[in-house]
Amino acid sequence: MIYSRRLTLRELADRVGCTLEGDGDLVVARVATLEQAGPGDVSFLANQKYAGQVATTRASAVILALDAPPAPCATLRAGDPYLAFAATVALLAPDDRPPAGVSPLAHVASDVVLGPGVSIGPFVVIGAGSVIGARTIVHAHAAIYPGVRIGEDCLIHAHVSIRERCCLGHRVVVQNGAVIGGDGFGFAPKPDGTYQKIPQAAPVVIEDDVEIGANSTIDRPAVGETRVQAGTKIDNLVMIAHGVHVGRNVMLVAQVGVAGSTSIGDGSVLAGQVGVSGHLHLGKGTRATAQTGIPNSLPDGSFVSGYPAIDNRDWLKSSAVFRRLPDLRKAVSDLAKRLAELEARLDQNPAARDR
Repeated sequence: MIYSRRLTLRELADRVGCTLEGDGDLVVARVATLEQAGPGDVSFLANQKYAGQVATTRASAVILALDAPPAPCATLRAGDPYLAFAATVALLAPDDRPPAGVSPLAHVASDVVLGPGVSIGPFVVIGAGSVIGARTIVHAHAAIYPGVRIGEDCLIHAHVSIRERCCLGHRVVVQNGAVIGGDGFGFAPKPDGTYQKIPQAAPVVIEDDVEIGANSTIDRPAVGETRVQAGTKIDNLVMIAHGVHVGRNVMLVAQVGVAGSTSIGDGSVLAGQVGVSGHLHLGKGTRATAQTGIPNSLPDGSFVSGYPAIDNRDWLKSSAVFRRLPDLRKAVSDLAKRLAELEARLDQNPAARDR
C-alpha cells in the first residue's frame, strides 16, 4: 500500500479525469490491490485476470473501464484504467523530496553552477565546471565528474556515477547504482597477443524524460557519442555499449544488452534478457520477446523471438514442435528403417518394382 495524502473521490475524479459513480465525499488516502484494499483505499482493475476480485474487494473505490460491470463500492470510470491508476498513485504517493540546499558533507567544486531549488545530499561529489539545473535532486554518495551538464527537475539517486562531460536533459531519473559514461569496451589487438586500450573520450547524451534503472550502464565511445533520445525508459541491469543510439520512447526491459554502434528505432520494445549484436539497425517499432538474440538488422515493425531471431509467428509454430522432437526423431528413424527393409526386399525381387 501507499500511504500519504487524502483526497475526496470527487477531487480525485476531477484531477484524474474519471467519471464518478457513488459518494463523492468519501476520502481516500492510499492505493492498494483489489485483494489487499480496505476502507480508505482506492484500487483498480486493468488486467482481466483479476476481474473476479472486484466483487469481494473492501476498497472504498475501484477504477474500472467504461464498460466494466459495477463494483460493490464507489467506481471511477476511465477509458484507460491503468493510466488512471498511474495518475492516482502520483497524486497520493508520499512527497519524499528533500529540502533545497547543499549538505555540508557534500563536496562541490567552486565553479559548479547550481540552479535554484537544487538539493545536494551528503557525500555527493560534483567536479569542476559542472552545471546542475533548477530543482534537480542529487542523493547521497552520487559522483558527478567534471564538466557534466544536468538539466532541470532531474532525480539522481544514491550511488549513481555520471562521468566527465556527459549531458542529461530535463526530468531525467537515474536510479541507484547506475553508471553513465563508463568507458566503452574498446581494445585493439597487438602483434604480441596483448591489447592496446582505445581511450574512450566522447560523451553520453541523455535527452529529456528518460528514466534509467538501477545498476544499468551506458558506456561512452572513443569518438562521436552514445545517445538515448527523449522519453525512453530503461529498466534495471541494462547494458548499453559505446556508440549506441537509442531512439525516442523506447522500452528496454531488465538485462537487455546492446552491443556497440547499434541503433534502435523509435518506439521499440526489447523484453527481458534480449541481446543485440553490434553495428546493427533495429527499425522503428521493433518488438523482441524475452531472451531473444538479434544478430542481424531488422526492418520497421519487426516482431521477433528466439535465437537467432525470427518472426514471432514462425517462432511460436517452431516452439510448439520442440517438445515433440524426440517423438518425431523416433518416427523418422522407424520410417527410415521400414524404407530400408522395403528397398532390400525389392532388390531381392526386382520384378516387384514394376507392379
